[in-house]
Amino acid sequence: MNLTAMTTHFITAEINLQESPLKLKKEIEAELEKQGEPLRWAITEVDTEKQTAHIEGIVTTADSHK
Repeated sequence: MNLTAMTTHFITAEINLQESPLKLKKEIEAELEKQGEPLRWAITEVDTEKQTAHIEGIVTTADSHK
């Protein structure tokens, strides 16, 4: 019998600001997908001098057990 357990992880990231909100959303999701499947995320801070956004998110990963 194969069982799949889901593990959640808290992720932080720094993303360069993009020209449009749609490009920013895609960039954030791509960065979080490197760590797992994004469940939710939020922009928690914007640094206008560095032109970066600080992101906090929750991702899940699958742990397969036989």
